[in-house]
Amino acid sequence: MKRTIRTTALLVGTLMATIGLPAATARADDPAPRVDLRVLVVSDGGPSTEAIAAELENAGTPYTEVDLADTGRDVIDPGFLADTVDGRPRAKYQAVVLPNDNPFPTGSAEMAALVAYEQKYSIPQVDAYTYARPQVGLNAAVGTGYAGSVDGVRAEVTQAGRAGPFGYLEGAVPFEDNSPTVGESYAYLSTPVAGADFVPYVQAAIPGRPTMGSLVGEYRHDGRRELVVTFVYNRYQQQYRLLARGIVEWMTGGVHLGADRNYFAVHVDDVFAADDRWDSALNCTPGDVDCQPGEGTPNPIRMVPADVDHATTWQNSREFTLDFAYNASGTVDHREDNGGQDSLADKLVAERDQFRWINHTYTHGFLGCVQNTAVVPWTCARNADGSTRWVSRNEIADEIATNEAWGESAGLPLQSSELVTGEHSGLKVTPQQPEDNPNLGPALADTGIEWLGSDNSRDPVQRKVGTATTVSRYPMNVFYNAGRAAEQVDEYNWIYTARAQGGSGICEDNPATSTCLAAPLDTATGYTEHIVPLETRIALTHVLTNDPKPHFIHQSNLAEDRIAYPVLDGVLGAYDALYTDDTPVVNLRMKDIGVEMQRRALWRAALDADQVTAYRIGDRVTVRTPVGVALTATMPTGTQHDGTGFGAAYAGSLSGWASADGLPYTLDLPASAGAPAAAVEPGGTPAPTSAAPRTDVPAGVEQQVPYGAER
Repeated sequence: MKRTIRTTALLVGTLMATIGLPAATARADDPAPRVDLRVLVVSDGGPSTEAIAAELENAGTPYTEVDLADTGRDVIDPGFLADTVDGRPRAKYQAVVLPNDNPFPTGSAEMAALVAYEQKYSIPQVDAYTYARPQVGLNAAVGTGYAGSVDGVRAEVTQAGRAGPFGYLEGAVPFEDNSPTVGESYAYLSTPVAGADFVPYVQAAIPGRPTMGSLVGEYRHDGRRELVVTFVYNRYQQQYRLLARGIVEWMTGGVHLGADRNYFAVHVDDVFAADDRWDSALNCTPGDVDCQPGEGTPNPIRMVPADVDHATTWQNSREFTLDFAYNASGTVDHREDNGGQDSLADKLVAERDQFRWINHTYTHGFLGCVQNTAVVPWTCARNADGSTRWVSRNEIADEIATNEAWGESAGLPLQSSELVTGEHSGLKVTPQQPEDNPNLGPALADTGIEWLGSDNSRDPVQRKVGTATTVSRYPMNVFYNAGRAAEQVDEYNWIYTARAQGGSGICEDNPATSTCLAAPLDTATGYTEHIVPLETRIALTHVLTNDPKPHFIHQSNLAEDRIAYPVLDGVLGAYDALYTDDTPVVNLRMKDIGVEMQRRALWRAALDADQVTAYRIGDRVTVRTPVGVALTATMPTGTQHDGTGFGAAYAGSLSGWASADGLPYTLDLPASAGAPAAAVEPGGTPAPTSAAPRTDVPAGVEQQVPYGAER
């Protein structure tokens, strides 16, 4: 999606958008220009321009990056910015992102070219992070405002911001403060210069003063529009994640390739079965492979009917659906041991339509190599010739088919194309099994599996396995072998503390582990005070980054103390407090997540190969894509294709996928989709403003302050 320019070339692989032609530059006989929906990102290597580029990349919005530190880069001149195609003037970029309001030396011809280009084609400019000063419509922060840390500050979207590009937010923009010892954000808070056409969109209180200072605002001057951002950020920080969508919508006028939604799905594994329990004395899990054979007494955790009632009540209150990955042998074996009775299974089957169901194999057996569990850690068993001994194709197929047959007989609303194997087994797992079981792919073909769950912590990239395509899942750090909060904390302490503190020493062996503890947590309070907020923030980060991958927990976490719910409530509660009702969490089932990821991969490949062409002239957008590649775009409400509405409503816009079938795909925009007229009509090309002064970037922005590992 990114193109780094080294030679001036025709811009192919873009959706082109006319942002509007200023009246002062247009004549009645001039053809309307076409303006490419490619964004020009001029980077100085700082975190803020990198963050905007990452947002464009992730959404599937084409952009060209010019690295100012690259001595071989192209010069930004009139020919670089615009040309003529088929007798029609073409602006090659619909928006310009600069590190600040002017990253070039004073009097720069490149800045002069950008100014003239923005005036002529009404191209908006984003100042990714700039100093508050009169050149951007703000009073200097020193003396009348504030320059300093804004860690932990609660900023607010203004009324103009809610009516404009940030209308998807409820109002609050909380700034992170993950470490009391590391600066994580820095801002220049100031008020607009008297008489300047400056509209604050996001602001915060100026310390020690009764006034608010702008953090994000629009400045109109000399026939140009600038989005002036006066705080620094990186791509991961929550404050930026909240505002990223609005920054892109502002710069593109709401007409662009790509889409950004907030996704959250939660898979609950091992339903009907029981999960082994952590032993706080042995620091392992009797009955599982981390304990020495025969060590300890298994004490399994299994849901009861009241836990099902709680799950359905919770779902209804949150308007959220859980995905239950089930192992039918869990109830078959339970009935055999209990005179044919299983009140949990009876309750789950009676409430089956409340949940989505996924085949998790019949016995939850390990489907990779045959495990040698006589040693800890386990190893792969070997044949006489030294080769790996694999679970057979027939055994794998039987695990899949038997579980599906039981689910169908119980009336579970299944998707037969979905599968999650026990422990994601069959897929590679290091260090013991560095390759997939070669029998897995054929068994998936035998049973019609198209979507196969994988563990994102070890297999994050979507790939083909036989007939199936993987769907990576984020493991939540709510342990499968804990039904009680105290058990969770005890195991957490053992994993993440030093050997001298009675821990495993994993953090001593791998200092990069970001969930390490300086001291053990209190088993009575550590779950609520430390683990829940931490896991909430980690999961919420995934939700806010346009990431459809599901998370997974286990049925044990819905039983006993029901320790999963505080984390899930934390994620959904925090989300609801931040976003408006027209920007809901998108809760997809596994196959739909797989399709989304697959479409994105095809779209990205087509963009990178310059196989997509699109443009806007007036109120019509025309797009061409290769056969078999669906296009993704975001358009204003009221946009139509052949008289039918495009996409689906989300965050005040329309977005979605559409098939062009290799032919031109046209979109008719509503009349309101034109960009606002410039506040001041240009009177020739003014001299570019002076180079922007150096801004402060704290250590916690240059290198993210972790609050937990990416999972």
